[in-house]
Amino acid sequence: MPRPRSEKARQAVLASMLRALAADGYAAVTIEGLAAEAGVSKQTIYRWWPSKAAILGEALLEGELPGGDVEVPFTDDLAADLRAWFTAVSVALARPEGAAVARALIAVTATDAELGQRLNERLAAPIRNWVLRRLQLATDAGEVRTDADADVIADQFVAIASYAALLGRPLGEKQMAETVELMVRGIRRG
Repeated sequence: MPRPRSEKARQAVLASMLRALAADGYAAVTIEGLAAEAGVSKQTIYRWWPSKAAILGEALLEGELPGGDVEVPFTDDLAADLRAWFTAVSVALARPEGAAVARALIAVTATDAELGQRLNERLAAPIRNWVLRRLQLATDAGEVRTDADADVIADQFVAIASYAALLGRPLGEKQMAETVELMVRGIRRG
């Protein structure tokens, strides 16, 4: 029976994972490197986690996620709010750690679908919640059709933001404006 995890050592491994991910990307992370940086043995890591993906998953579930803290205040202009939000999220996710997380989520999902689903939900939840709240305000104000499916629209924003992060570059102003215009035109009332 394995001994209980030392919380300090566990946190050191998780922090090492996030640093290595941001510095070199998921493919370059090794258990040996994590063990050396955290000051634990490779065997200890394997006692605590079954795989590199499991370490990353736990690190991401417990840590800060790039783009997850973006909050844009609401105004009276739905399209302007969506463009402002897109700009803020796009910039946050285009940083090296944002691109690394997007790519790592794909790798984790490929090796552990359940963990990948939990991570994707954690990353998507703040995005979806912001979009859902803003669309509800627009619906209540009579700007958006009542039959517009806010969940589907929020999923589109998640997909576009995730794709930009995967590419490691922010969405261009023109691309954001055209995307928002297309979406707003499709849900606009009257």
